Amino acid sequence: MFIPLSLSVGFSIIVSYVLSQTFVPVVANWWLKGHAHPGPHDLSLLPDLSEPRDEAQETYELHHPEKVTGFERVKLHYLALLDRLLRHRALVATVYGVVCAAIIGTCFYFIGQDMMPKITHSKQFQVRLVAPEGMRIERTENRTKQIIKIIQDIVGPQNVAITSAFVGMTPSSYGTSALYVFNAGPNEADLQVNLAEDYKVQNLDALKDKIRQAVAHQVPDVQLSFEPIELTDKIMSQGAQTPIEVLVAGKSLSDGKGYADKLVARLRQIAYLRDVRINQPLSYPTVQITVDRERAAQFGLTPDQIARSLVAATSSSRFTAKNLWLDQGKGFAYQVQVQLASQDMKTENDMRNIPLVPGQLRPTLGDVATLRTATVPGEYDRIGPRRIITVSANINRQDLGTATRAVQQAIKEVGAPPKGSVVQVRGLSQLLEETLSSLQTGLALAVVVIFLLLAANYQSLKVAGVVLVTVPAVLAGSLLLLLVTGQTLNLQSYMGIIMSVGVSVANAVLVVTNAESLRLRYRDATAAARLAGAARLRPILMTSIAMIAGMLPMASGLGESGEQTAPLGRAVIGGLLASTVAALLILPVVFAAVQRKTTFVSVSLDPDDPESADYDRTVAPTAERPQPEPALA
Repeated sequence: MFIPLSLSVGFSIIVSYVLSQTFVPVVANWWLKGHAHPGPHDLSLLPDLSEPRDEAQETYELHHPEKVTGFERVKLHYLALLDRLLRHRALVATVYGVVCAAIIGTCFYFIGQDMMPKITHSKQFQVRLVAPEGMRIERTENRTKQIIKIIQDIVGPQNVAITSAFVGMTPSSYGTSALYVFNAGPNEADLQVNLAEDYKVQNLDALKDKIRQAVAHQVPDVQLSFEPIELTDKIMSQGAQTPIEVLVAGKSLSDGKGYADKLVARLRQIAYLRDVRINQPLSYPTVQITVDRERAAQFGLTPDQIARSLVAATSSSRFTAKNLWLDQGKGFAYQVQVQLASQDMKTENDMRNIPLVPGQLRPTLGDVATLRTATVPGEYDRIGPRRIITVSANINRQDLGTATRAVQQAIKEVGAPPKGSVVQVRGLSQLLEETLSSLQTGLALAVVVIFLLLAANYQSLKVAGVVLVTVPAVLAGSLLLLLVTGQTLNLQSYMGIIMSVGVSVANAVLVVTNAESLRLRYRDATAAARLAGAARLRPILMTSIAMIAGMLPMASGLGESGEQTAPLGRAVIGGLLASTVAALLILPVVFAAVQRKTTFVSVSLDPDDPESADYDRTVAPTAERPQPEPALA
């Protein structure tokens, strides 16, 4: 689903990198020719961390009175705060780790989980109407019209733009595959409702509950089961009619039905589950006909003749004796069939009087067979050789992850299924576990790959680990904002977390690369951390503010399909806010603590490192030591 997003981000990063290495330097050289460049400064201008901050600021303002304006004042306040944090490195790092761990753990415990963001303001829905098994199609149609009238009364007739219903099973002559209309019998109907554009749906779950209550009061013999109508939800459901589906598969349908009945009773005790039912019609009323073969033989009848007469009378001869009539004038062929009118076949006595020999009133079906009513399964579903029974349920104002865990607990409480049977949770619940597990694994692998690349670049596991210090802040910030705004962990919010991890690592690389370069030059990790934080304050703020501002319209959730993309924007904003603070305040502190005791004795592979084996020993000892950049340049 996110291949287009991944490709667009990847190609845009590639193009921006090429431009940054070619076009941007040329334009910068052209535009900045007239700008004055500051001269070299001495290390003595760097504020001493042992001094009180006000004296350090006075020292800086004394040497650079013309610079302490505008953003430089922000930078001075930032350095004052950073200095205080640098004096308590261990405490700052410990508090940061504990706070991030507490926020992440708490949010993971309380935040919900869904496949896709739940749409609460949708103006369309689909509902399956299930009347008593065996009900005639015209009576099911009448109940469908009653329910449409109930919906119009609830929202107002003027607020129903269109309704579309299909009652009963797909006929053999119908030009639509049963893949799209899968009613189990004449007692079922699919109803789709589209509300008017100007009608405000405050909460779709609340509207569905009103419809359920009204139908239960006015049409008590009809069960409702709301189904996904959005194309994305249908694809994600993988054919499941509801978010919760439990399969009971075994050799015996009677054993499976007994277990399914107990499970239905237990699931109905869960307050936020709705429309709990067994999908398959297992008690469909039938008339069982037992032919007395000896009496049939005395009349000279074969089972085939009896079956043909019975099918023609109760259904149609088109299924047993295909007969085409060709219209010579127009060249069209028409299928000719024989069948009785439905009003002539109402009772068992009418069936007993079906003649079995063409052109004769006797013998009849009652002369050679006995009839009795019984119930049988109206539909058989299988997975491999096993027959399955499906228990389904909808969710009301609750996330899919919580509901799935509750259903799994209910299955444990019901007890072990009959011997030889298997109970399995499928549908969106199964897909949710697989998808979120894959996303979490993918995020962890991405962090590991980033760490290995940084370790190769810096030639130091410690420095690479420092860059990843901002990742816990991303997770904490994203999860906290999602929890506060009532969002769940879903595909969109995970994508937002992954995107904000990428931006936060990029900001951290800016700080750490500059800090490590300054440390190698000045051999002072603390001063290098301060200078790097001050130098990268503006670009990090610019990057974060620009991306946060760009995500605000998406995070607002306004507009068509706004609810679908809002979690992505909110995850990015929360992650960037937290990671920006961590990159500017925590990262320099951790760098100073980690690199404070690093020696310069070992041979480095960095040719710019004075301790490198490739460094020019004939020039380095006599060359003037490069001077530091201005403290707040």
